Amino acid sequence: MAKANLQLIQALRKTAENLDQGSNYQWGHMGACNCGNLAQELTGLSKAEIHTYALQSRHGDWAEQAMEYCPDSGYPLDYVIDLLLESGLTLSDLKHLERLSDANILRNLPEGKKYLQKNSRKDVVLYLRTWADLLEKELQSTPIEKVTATAQVLVS
Repeated sequence: MAKANLQLIQALRKTAENLDQGSNYQWGHMGACNCGNLAQELTGLSKAEIHTYALQSRHGDWAEQAMEYCPDSGYPLDYVIDLLLESGLTLSDLKHLERLSDANILRNLPEGKKYLQKNSRKDVVLYLRTWADLLEKELQSTPIEKVTATAQVLVS
């Protein structure tokens, strides 16, 4: 799972809030899907820019793009993935976010909610908020020395 850090937690919460408030959501659009919305928040790129980069890259959704990712490929979407990885995400996180399938996040959903639909705005919001809560708990339980060291790496 992602490296817990304040920037990522805030981006997850902001993405969930944006989606909850009606921001553009379209599961089949690389810039407006589950990963696309989070990528907008973390990179500052627009949905159109992300989608354009995806069209210049290999075929497939974010999960497939993550499996084919190569930092030296020269594909524009691999650059976007680089930025996401720098924020603390892993390739596995991208695959799971696209499908709403991370077992740890699913285990921590509110009572009575066990399965999520990958193309449901409401389910994406719940997944992002649950994920942010988990990362926040992890960050709070991390010794201060480690948090300081991580923050220095993110700033530099």
